[in-house]
Amino acid sequence: MSKKQGNFPVTKSCKPMPSKGTEDWIIWAAWADRITFEEIYKMTGKKESDVIRIMRKNLKASSFKNWRARASQISHKHRKKFKAFRENFEGK
Repeated sequence: MSKKQGNFPVTKSCKPMPSKGTEDWIIWAAWADRITFEEIYKMTGKKESDVIRIMRKNLKASSFKNWRARASQISHKHRKKFKAFRENFEGK
């Protein structure tokens, strides 16, 4: 049995960010809370409806429903809503 190398736990696997512009990246970005649909459009040219179509095609039905509920509730997925949220938050 080998000795422990340091004080930090060893990560068994690390999933790197997918290549930008690929469908995997679009799915990854759509799940990310801080990446807006506008940023996805700027990077890939895919509109929100295209992202929804890609998510529906590639995710299981239950995962798509969870993502859709999450994306529609989170105000961060649209830049205008995010700015309004930040202004209200900072104004209080």
